[in-house]
Amino acid sequence: MEINIEELERLLRDRFEGNQAKMARVLGVSRYQLNTVFNNNGKCAGKKIIGSIIKYCDNNELDFHKYIFLN
Repeated sequence: MEINIEELERLLRDRFEGNQAKMARVLGVSRYQLNTVFNNNGKCAGKKIIGSIIKYCDNNELDFHKYIFLN
């Protein structure tokens, strides 16, 4: 699985006012983990990050396929 970093950045701007700390808190991950994903263009996202994005999308009626590519 791979993160669509452009769409995740858009989600950060649109839903979290560009605040990574707020997004991390809502997703239930550390700010460090989330920052690492953004700094590495989504290439280092682990199960926790991916699972939290899927859960957030499910809870907010968003299509997680927009943010996560299934390989």
